[in-house]
Order: sequence, then C-alpha cells, then structure tokens
Amino acid sequence: MTEVSIGSWGPGDRGLLGRLLGDPQMMVHLGGPESEAKLDDRQSRYEAPDSRQYKILADGESCGYVGYWEHEWQDASIWEVGWSVLPAFQGRGVASAAVRLLLDVIRQDDATKTVHAFPSVENVASNALCEKLGFELVGPFDNEFPPGHPMRCNDWRLTHR
Repeated sequence: MTEVSIGSWGPGDRGLLGRLLGDPQMMVHLGGPESEAKLDDRQSRYEAPDSRQYKILADGESCGYVGYWEHEWQDASIWEVGWSVLPAFQGRGVASAAVRLLLDVIRQDDATKTVHAFPSVENVASNALCEKLGFELVGPFDNEFPPGHPMRCNDWRLTHR
C-alpha cells in the first residue's frame, strides 16, 4: 500500500510543477500546457507560506499537487480544490488520499465554507474521484479556463466533511 502525504511547496519543486502543468498530456483537460513564464509565476505563488498549495508525496516521492483557494461562486465565498498526479502514480489511490488530507487542512482553516471542485466534464478520472469522496454533483456549466478557452465543467459540492 502506498503511503501518501502532503507537504509544503518549496523552491525545489519547480521541476515537478513543469512535469504537471507544462506537459501537454497532463493538461489535456485544462487548455494545454502552461508557458515557462506562467510556470515560474505559479511556482513563486505556490512557495508563499500562505499559498494553500501542497505537493503530494507517495512513499516519500514527489508525485503531484493538491491545493485550495477562495473563490466567489454564485454569490457565496467557497473553497475551490484542485489536484494533479503524475501518470506513473495514477490509479493507485494517491489523488483520493491527498484530497482527503487536504480536506483535513481545510477543516482547520475554515470549515464554514462549502468545498467545490470544477473538473472538465470530459475528465473521467477527476469526476470519479469527486464522486468517490462524497462530493454531490450539482451539474454542468460553461466556464473558461484558462481565460479565453471555453470549457464545460461539472460543479461538485461537498457540504458534509
């Protein structure tokens, strides 16, 4: 069984970020790979002590990212969550374990806000993960991510954690 943990994002994690968000296959549901400049900017933001962004470790090896951020959604302040796991670690329960750990962190931060995930309707694995973790499917909606890139998403809501 794989031991999963989440840890602070640090200066040495830029390579992992590039493998996650700079790879066309990894970003197929999110508008394509990010540029080096955008990755550098994201790395800087993720390194900040209050970023709420974490690297995922499986048996001590960095293999992904999980995080949350405040988002205004339908006239309410919510927590939006996101994650990404390298292909070699997919299908092993790493993402679900990491999101569960993240939900523990969110409970300690502010448990009054509802948690939402907005995966592409085409991202079968992320939608299945939301269902597995007890998120309620609110329904699909049209979105843009990144800005200017139309994307059909599902709104998954978790109210009981």
